[in-house]
Amino acid sequence: MSSPRSTARGTGRRALPLGLSLAGTAVAFMSLYLGAGALTPLLVDYKDRFTFAPEMLNVAFAVYAAGFLVAVLVFGSLSDFIGRRPVLIGGLIVQLGSNLLFLTAGDVGAVIAGRIVQGIASGAATAAFTAAMVELAPGGDKRLGAILGSISLTGGLALGSVLAGLAIELTPGANTVIFVILIVLTLLGIVVAILSPETGRRRPGALRSLIPRVAVPAAARAEFLAAAPVVAAVWMLAGLSGGLAPNMVRSVFGIDSPFLGGFAGFVAPAVSTVIGIVFAKIASRHAMVIGIYASILGAAAIIGGVFAGSLVLMILGQAIAGVGFGSSFTAALQLLIPLVDPQQRAGIVAAVYIVSYTAFGLPIVIEGQIAGPLGEIPAVVCYTALTILFALISLVAQARIARRG
Repeated sequence: MSSPRSTARGTGRRALPLGLSLAGTAVAFMSLYLGAGALTPLLVDYKDRFTFAPEMLNVAFAVYAAGFLVAVLVFGSLSDFIGRRPVLIGGLIVQLGSNLLFLTAGDVGAVIAGRIVQGIASGAATAAFTAAMVELAPGGDKRLGAILGSISLTGGLALGSVLAGLAIELTPGANTVIFVILIVLTLLGIVVAILSPETGRRRPGALRSLIPRVAVPAAARAEFLAAAPVVAAVWMLAGLSGGLAPNMVRSVFGIDSPFLGGFAGFVAPAVSTVIGIVFAKIASRHAMVIGIYASILGAAAIIGGVFAGSLVLMILGQAIAGVGFGSSFTAALQLLIPLVDPQQRAGIVAAVYIVSYTAFGLPIVIEGQIAGPLGEIPAVVCYTALTILFALISLVAQARIARRG
């Protein structure tokens, strides 16, 4: 068989060098999350242009989580059976459809459809992209591939938010500029995927892999129950950063600045990106506890900023919450996966995804429904206070596990 350094596996054709394939794959993966991050300030702009109800802003944000969750549960393991390239190409084609929907959107229905398709594209391709980057890393450097995967995901969300906010601030045609660029990046990503070597192997069981497997084996149950509340908390705070914060810049703090709205969505994923790298060698249990305390402190600062009318304090709270996400979510996976057999890993990761994306999407829809009768500030405070409660539950559970250990 020809080496994947020179030819595409099993085809005999020339392929891109591994280094170029790795760089191109990372950019293609980032383009998925640049698009997701760009919607952080763009949703506020859409609300103004299409004059839809404020609670629909939350729905348009949250449906991404539904699309992602369904896709990752159904297609998350597919590349293990049919190879990485078909899944990467398919996910990027679906993402291209999402970009076209946003480019031509004229009402809230098109925006919601675009968000669902965007979530499906990300959910279907994320596992394949992550695996491909690990496998393309030079010299089998799995850590480099994993770091690139993390940077591409959370870094893409952060850059997408702040750059889209800047585009809205500087040009009246921001939506066109943003999605034309994303379409070009997606097309280039498809070309890279076609020309890159195949790093996976075909094996039987592709159809069976489409059946979602969700399970928490008995050996991991106590650890899962201890981690699940803080996982929900940090994903709720991520939803606040990406879904509520940009609109809060205007509605709560009275500042009409798309750039600041985009920056409010930038801070948490940017900090999370850095923390995920810095904390890579910290013991998982310690990282988990640090993440719990950071999420509590960050949520408290967000509440304080809302009550004090201080955007600076709220953004500082989001930065601290980003520390919580970057440390505790990674630690949760590191603590859970070694407890189960290899054939059980997909099931427990699926269970973690269900907690994560339910917390990312559902509470923010409820917040939108209660903001009308209660007001924006009380609704945000209730939402954020709930994350503190969840984190405290995990803190108590972690202390019990430590005592047993």
